[in-house]
Amino acid sequence: MTYLIIDDEPIAHYIIKGYCDLLPNMKFVKHCYDAIEALEYLREQSVDLIFLDLNMPKLKGFDFLRTLQNSPKIIVTTAYKEHALESYELDVVDYLLKPFSFERFLKAVNKTTKGKSNIQKTVSHLNSQEEQVFLYTDKKHVQVRLSEILFVEAAGNYCKVILAESQILIRDKLSAVLDILDSDEFIQVHKSFIVSKNKIETIQGNRIHIKEHQIPIGKIYKNSITKLLKL
Repeated sequence: MTYLIIDDEPIAHYIIKGYCDLLPNMKFVKHCYDAIEALEYLREQSVDLIFLDLNMPKLKGFDFLRTLQNSPKIIVTTAYKEHALESYELDVVDYLLKPFSFERFLKAVNKTTKGKSNIQKTVSHLNSQEEQVFLYTDKKHVQVRLSEILFVEAAGNYCKVILAESQILIRDKLSAVLDILDSDEFIQVHKSFIVSKNKIETIQGNRIHIKEHQIPIGKIYKNSITKLLKL
């Protein structure tokens, strides 16, 4: 994924690029220290993702965003929380408050995989072996193929990601995990469980069977299971 950084603070460029350098799927293209410089670049080139500061000289971040006809994905990076509502009205992917950790940054980047076109979803589905996410566990980030995930179980303030041969414990809510999983591949079946559709072996009564595991089906999720059975 190609990206550029628009920020008038050099330290912000250093931090964002440093974080992106840890991710194998990110390709840096340009440092822009004001929005005018970015507009000139985008007249001739295109990118997949922009990290955008809001309070900049010459042209403010939101004013810049409104000038774009075919906007790439935008992650706002700012020290001011009061603009969050306006940012979501402009369909930004995420709103990062400075200073932000790598873990929080990674969540934002993972969200950029959402909202893909139907063609991209089809390609991703056919090549699901290649789709990956980074999960933070035991003070390190572990790369996991989505095709290896059997299900995810909420455990208090943590989630257990159950893989074919192992499991990973991450400090995150189930809703946050659901945000980074492809809805074509995964489905929430209980307030405490998300399962991989392709790994379901049988559905019997209020139980889903995946290998030796039995996952309960919550009452409010039964309609989703009914729709799944009709596919």
